[in-house]
Amino acid sequence: MSMANTILNVNNIEVIYNHVILVLKGVSLTVPEGGIVALLGGNGAGKTTTLRAVSNLLHGERGEVTKGAIEYRNERIEASTPADLVKRGVIQVMEGRHCFAHLTIEENLMTGSYTRSEGKAAVAQTLEKVYNYFPRLKTRRNSQAAYTSGGEQQMCAIGRALMANPKMILLDEPSMGLAPQIVDEVFGIVKDLNQKEGVTFLLAEQNTNMALRYADFGYILENGRVVMEGSAEELRTNEDVKEFYLGLSTSGRKSFREVKHYRRRKRWLA
Repeated sequence: MSMANTILNVNNIEVIYNHVILVLKGVSLTVPEGGIVALLGGNGAGKTTTLRAVSNLLHGERGEVTKGAIEYRNERIEASTPADLVKRGVIQVMEGRHCFAHLTIEENLMTGSYTRSEGKAAVAQTLEKVYNYFPRLKTRRNSQAAYTSGGEQQMCAIGRALMANPKMILLDEPSMGLAPQIVDEVFGIVKDLNQKEGVTFLLAEQNTNMALRYADFGYILENGRVVMEGSAEELRTNEDVKEFYLGLSTSGRKSFREVKHYRRRKRWLA
């Protein structure tokens, strides 16, 4: 991918957990400013670890970047704290829709604004903008998060990230556990935020088909390595991707069992 206007550059990083478990093995990727880049691959491929390496949330999992470099706006950030990165506009939305269960939706949203220094009027303006993107949250603003649906909690988690005025959102498995129509709604809002607000997204997603509908560019990870990269269109039409990640082949749709059976034929694993 072109390095012009690159907001994030991950260069050949390795990540080790507990000083012994090598999880990422020479991962490199770039994210252009104002783009949507997808990290694709199955469970355990290294997608979440890559996001946590960028947001510096590895230490809570006893992980660390042991090789390579991560640059945000051309500055190394491996030594930055997660709080520093939030202030600089890098926000991670964790997998699993982490909300404060005992707080209301609006209280959850307001926790995202704690780094803001522009005053109450600016925060109130951002809150109204969040409600415009997520009208369902406005309806449920006084409901405890614990008593809202999975889709509403995912919207709340993204909305909370928006309250911090992000430049780039690291979005981890936004479709997990959600009904298809809610997944469509969430991804549609991501696209809107990208186009109307200029928010850059790096998203990790197992739902390859959905991610490639909305992303500009994608990287496929397997066993902690990038095994394929390309524009969303290139990946959508690639025969290997269609067979192993979209469940399609020249002979028609394959079941997951069949796809697993044919793993040995993957050219990149040969």
